[in-house]
Amino acid sequence: MGRGEGKVYLVGAGPGDVGLLTLRARECLAEADAVVYDRLVNPELLHFAPDHCQKIYVGKTPGRYSPGQEDISRLLVELAGRGWKVVRLKGGDPFVFGRGGEEALALREAGIPFEVVPGVTAATAVPAYAGIPVTHRGLASTVAFITGNEDPAKGESHINWKELARSADTLVFLMGMANLSQIVSQLLLHGRAPDTPVALVRWGSRAEQETLVGTLLNIEARAQQASFSNPAVIIVGEVVKLRDKLAWWEHKPLAGRRIVVTRPHPQGEAMVRRLGALGAEVIRFPTIAIAPPDDWGPLDRAVDDAENFDWIVFTSANGVQYFWERLVARGKDARRLAGVKIAAIGPATAEALARRGITADHLPGEYVAEAIARDLGPKVRGKRVLLPRADIARPALAEDLRRWGAEVAEIAAYRTVKSPLKGEGLRHLLEAGKISAVTFTSASTVRNFLEIIGPEADSLLGRTAIASIGPITSAEVRRAGLKVSIEAEVYTEEGLVAALLAYFAPRYEQNREGR
Repeated sequence: MGRGEGKVYLVGAGPGDVGLLTLRARECLAEADAVVYDRLVNPELLHFAPDHCQKIYVGKTPGRYSPGQEDISRLLVELAGRGWKVVRLKGGDPFVFGRGGEEALALREAGIPFEVVPGVTAATAVPAYAGIPVTHRGLASTVAFITGNEDPAKGESHINWKELARSADTLVFLMGMANLSQIVSQLLLHGRAPDTPVALVRWGSRAEQETLVGTLLNIEARAQQASFSNPAVIIVGEVVKLRDKLAWWEHKPLAGRRIVVTRPHPQGEAMVRRLGALGAEVIRFPTIAIAPPDDWGPLDRAVDDAENFDWIVFTSANGVQYFWERLVARGKDARRLAGVKIAAIGPATAEALARRGITADHLPGEYVAEAIARDLGPKVRGKRVLLPRADIARPALAEDLRRWGAEVAEIAAYRTVKSPLKGEGLRHLLEAGKISAVTFTSASTVRNFLEIIGPEADSLLGRTAIASIGPITSAEVRRAGLKVSIEAEVYTEEGLVAALLAYFAPRYEQNREGR
């Protein structure tokens, strides 16, 4: 974007669950030159921004310097003045107690174009995740949203407690835990019944979600006993009673689990979706990136000579992708492979072939290179075999096929490189014991993870479960002196998810198998 064309997008990030981000919000993030974000924004959302994007944290963290509202507004003006697309990412909705209006006014005064992208507000989403509808026929036909943290500079409260206590059936207070005592006392003072149900929901829609239920008479004592703290939403009203029947989030088999996926993007997205659907909060931490080979020459020559091979063995979906890209780039298509047998190492690779109109002639029963060699060995004696695969692929398959008498051409179809990720955020979560499991899907994901996290990886991973896709990956984990807690019986992403379920939610997995 050229200078003078800058624009600020005031974007609602929703309450925390990545799945609640709107399509428009994701579009804005994908085009952002800078993202300015708050404490309550799920850091996972930053993965939707491009690599060149600057990510600037302006949240309020206890014990650290936090920029004031005027500082943030000046920053937005300065960044947009560079001609950048700037996303101001706020938890919930920017115009619901998000100070989005103040920032919009500052932008208007500075002559900076802006757009507001509403988000799913925590005022309705957090109660919903706790199984509490804020309205319900026969119980509540009115609802009020109230800030629990008024501007201290006002001196006198603008909340009409007398009217509030008696008017709306359901009261939803945001950011109110620090003032819980005042909220309770004011409601009781102005006529709300002491036995009115109250629910406190902290970190709603995130892995740490907790719900505490009581009444106006006892909720303070219960909160103190449970050390219940911000960020939390306070719900007051008869609708809280419905939670006993409508609670749903806690019943998901992986609810409350935070699981790290180390597969590269976009290959890891299917696994992310599966785990998310089961209730897990997924941390994308791709430790490897897939890149083209340094020289296309060897792969191009193999593509040109493809019809002269007897077998082509694909050991990953990436190999299929890059082989096909060069096939098309050189003016060819699948007809070039009419007389060639095709083998795939596993279902994901076979699916990648199927999307290109090719049905694999062979799929081993065990999804490892050694199994392919055992199966194909008797069939490839004296035959030409092409292996288009990663530059760092294990030599075992080629060596085994050569021992069977095959003429094997190994071609680096792509490179596996270390991700440029910095591990600071994940290190903090590991230190705090907030990671339930780290998943590994190849030996390279293990090596790169340990390198990114650094020398303290051993002690940090000692507090979490390590989940491996199969024996080759597990061997790499053990070589690093670490323990494998979970290993997939079927060496696929689906198998790894099933193993995670069996480990964390054995009853759910047993019931599912019995259906």
